[in-house]
Amino acid sequence: MTSTARRRGILRPLAALLFPAEPGGARSPHGVLPPLLIVLTFVSGVVDAVSYLGLGHVFVANMTGNVVFLGFALAGDRSLSAPDSLLALGSFLAGALAAGRLRRTTAAARMFAPLVAAQTVLVGGALALTALGSGPPAVIALLALGMGLQNAVVHRLAVPDLTTTVVTRTLTGLAADPWGPASRRRLVTVAALLLGALAGGLLVLGRGPVWALALAVGLLAWVALCRMAPGRIRPGDGRPPP
Repeated sequence: MTSTARRRGILRPLAALLFPAEPGGARSPHGVLPPLLIVLTFVSGVVDAVSYLGLGHVFVANMTGNVVFLGFALAGDRSLSAPDSLLALGSFLAGALAAGRLRRTTAAARMFAPLVAAQTVLVGGALALTALGSGPPAVIALLALGMGLQNAVVHRLAVPDLTTTVVTRTLTGLAADPWGPASRRRLVTVAALLLGALAGGLLVLGRGPVWALALAVGLLAWVALCRMAPGRIRPGDGRPPP
């Protein structure tokens, strides 16, 4: 069995759990993307653990928190840094803008692997800078830039309930809507972000941010390789039904 076949064997049953076939037998148009987006959600938790615990209380994935932190910093909270929050916000927006320009001429499903590969390089750069003892600003900028790329392509793919970073709306739907397949996706999404933050926090606090960033780089590289496998992208794969 080839490595591509093994990856398909792992991903397809997971995708079917997140998006079961319709009563008429119709398959999900999202292919194997859903489990890969769950992995990206886990990575979001890891990198936010690195940035918040290791880079001075700033987020690089959760921009809602960053906006709030910026307000607190401007109000005079000395434990927070307005320049760092602004740097994270600006870098995130730059990444999203760059990916947004690409998507005007490239299908979102075909952008996914190259942009995750670019994100892998950016997080790898943050890992190298951290290992060399670089100060927080450069690491914050690289991580936030990568998260901007990730969020832009995920936004374009629009796979229901799998945003990879924000879970407020996910939690609302989980509590407010009747139980069903969407509830399962929402629960898995929240669990993935929580476990990513837990794993990242344990690594940062116990071994240092280098280990947490190495985990993020490894997972991102795996996601990119899964999507780059020959024959993986089909018409409609990764796009919501009309």
